[in-house]
Amino acid sequence: MSDIDRAAFIRANTAPEAPALVPELTLLTASEITPLWQATEATLAAKDLPPPFWAFPWAGGQAVARHVLDHPELVRGARVLDFAAGSGLIAIAAAKAGAAAVMAVEIDAYAIAAIGLNARLNGVAVTAVERDVVGQPLTDIDVVLVGDVCYEKPMAERVMAWLRALAGDGLVILMGDPGRTYLPKDGLVPLATYRVPTTLELEDRTHRDSVVWRVEA
Repeated sequence: MSDIDRAAFIRANTAPEAPALVPELTLLTASEITPLWQATEATLAAKDLPPPFWAFPWAGGQAVARHVLDHPELVRGARVLDFAAGSGLIAIAAAKAGAAAVMAVEIDAYAIAAIGLNARLNGVAVTAVERDVVGQPLTDIDVVLVGDVCYEKPMAERVMAWLRALAGDGLVILMGDPGRTYLPKDGLVPLATYRVPTTLELEDRTHRDSVVWRVEA
């Protein structure tokens, strides 16, 4: 499927909506996850596709976006990477807060298309890159922003080891987490906590208390 077709699919299956904790921004958002997932599989005639994480503003990402908008000095003039960017919410917030350059990385081609659409919707420039960057040095990045990556053990362990290494290289690493199972117990400094309204379509409760952490080496 081409980038044009992906963009058309996203527009047809989402609607502009402001995230609950970040009303200044607008994202193309799906109302339900299962029908969209099924529609994606039907469109591609494929099974076992990843969930459409790009179609929803997740609690951890909303917390980081809120924190960056409230504390623009964290990213102002910096080269920022939004890791596992999903909808691009955090990247867009960083661009709005005055980052010098913003890159959003994802391994899902639909997410890359969604990031481009959402960036344009909010009038900001974000470079969306489809690549697995875990384990790689980031010599052209100053700040890494991450939302909600500790929900599966293998991923959490792999990503956290990499983030700690980047912190050891002198990068600023901020991560939002709403209490996921595989969040590490140490090496994290809490910066702020946000109560994020959520939907039972995505979570098992109507609110999540999401902490923004600074990851240490």
